[in-house]
Amino acid sequence: MGPSARPRQHIDRKDLYTNLEARIQYLHSFIDFSSNDIEALISGSKYIKQLIPAIVNIVYQKLLQYDITARALETRSTSYEGPVDENLNENSPQILHRKMFLRAYLAKLCSDPSTMEFWEYLDKVGMMHTGRGREHPLHVEYVHIGACLAFIQDTLTEALLSHPRLRMDKKIALVKALGKVIWVQNDLFAKWYVRDGDEFADEMEKQNVEPEGFLHGKKILEDIEEGLPTSSTCPFSGLSAVEKADACTGCGDKAEKENGCSHTTTLPIRTHIETK
Repeated sequence: MGPSARPRQHIDRKDLYTNLEARIQYLHSFIDFSSNDIEALISGSKYIKQLIPAIVNIVYQKLLQYDITARALETRSTSYEGPVDENLNENSPQILHRKMFLRAYLAKLCSDPSTMEFWEYLDKVGMMHTGRGREHPLHVEYVHIGACLAFIQDTLTEALLSHPRLRMDKKIALVKALGKVIWVQNDLFAKWYVRDGDEFADEMEKQNVEPEGFLHGKKILEDIEEGLPTSSTCPFSGLSAVEKADACTGCGDKAEKENGCSHTTTLPIRTHIETK
């Protein structure tokens, strides 16, 4: 080892599977997740929150395009007791219910990632998609999880890089930090799907069944609608009427939604929205 080389760090393999904090520390070190990323996320959270309603609509348009992902949405949530449409669409009660939780989850990504609670909740999100931790299990195969995370990251990246008022250095910092968080979330999904570390299964933390949005008996997500913008400015200004009608929920009224926004263009996002 040369005089200027860094000393090789020891990583305990067992800890990666039995100690969530050790796993998070290793991931943070490997991807250089630092205080600069935390600062970028906290200072840029207002821009991400402005995008959340549009992002949620776009994600569910995508999920409903394929029978295999739409089928997973027919599974009831433990807290959902309303009617379920057999032919799901964006206005079905079950989809509107799921949209609320995705909005709250994306808002959670804008909270303080310097706390272990932040990463514990992301780990729980991964666990809940594998049939664990729910009174009525939900099983979503990993291929769809990875594809959805990639789609969310791509959509957010495009929107943030297109922001008309953010300086380029701020855009770069925010996109990098958000990408790191999403990739840690991806790992915390994979952690519950792959068989690596199975020999330590008896020593892994046992998961309790809790309602969505709770961690260790504590409500961890904001109230579903609380803290999210209800701006009258449409983030899809400049798109065609068809695209806007499919994806926009920020306009003031139906006529404006169909014929075009009268408000100043604000957040250009995803001009290639699928409208099939």
